[in-house]
Amino acid sequence: MKLQAREFTGRHMLIIMLAFFGVIIAVNVVMARFAVTSWTGLVVENSYVASQQFNEKMVAVRTQNDLGWVPKLEVADGKITFTLIDRIGNPVTMSGGKATFQHPTFEAADWSVSLVPSGNGQLSASSAVSPGVWVVNIEIDCGLATPYRHSERILVKDGARL
Repeated sequence: MKLQAREFTGRHMLIIMLAFFGVIIAVNVVMARFAVTSWTGLVVENSYVASQQFNEKMVAVRTQNDLGWVPKLEVADGKITFTLIDRIGNPVTMSGGKATFQHPTFEAADWSVSLVPSGNGQLSASSAVSPGVWVVNIEIDCGLATPYRHSERILVKDGARL
């Protein structure tokens, strides 16, 4: 049985071209949809106002760094623990605080938790952290004129920080 060779026609070329560009358009639509629904791109509400506050924020950061305090954030077994040690190794007295967990590019999953004193100079909260990369912004009330602020990028896998 001999197979007969088929002729390549303009119709075949049209089908190939439509399939090729159809795939490209479909991928672009899907990627555009992900881009629009996952991150607004908004970093600050008003960049001019943020630029005017930059120097004040840098002075506050330098003042806080001059304290020589060492922060430690732990995430494990459904518990978030924050410890703050002064420059001579003693725990800093903290009356409470707030930890905000933010995905670097997907703000719909952002959430916050209140940190309460749990003894031994620690603040803690019972809350499981879902796996992924998180930027954790912590504000602590420890008797200063302004709250102590700490920001850290962490990776959580299997309910614990890596």
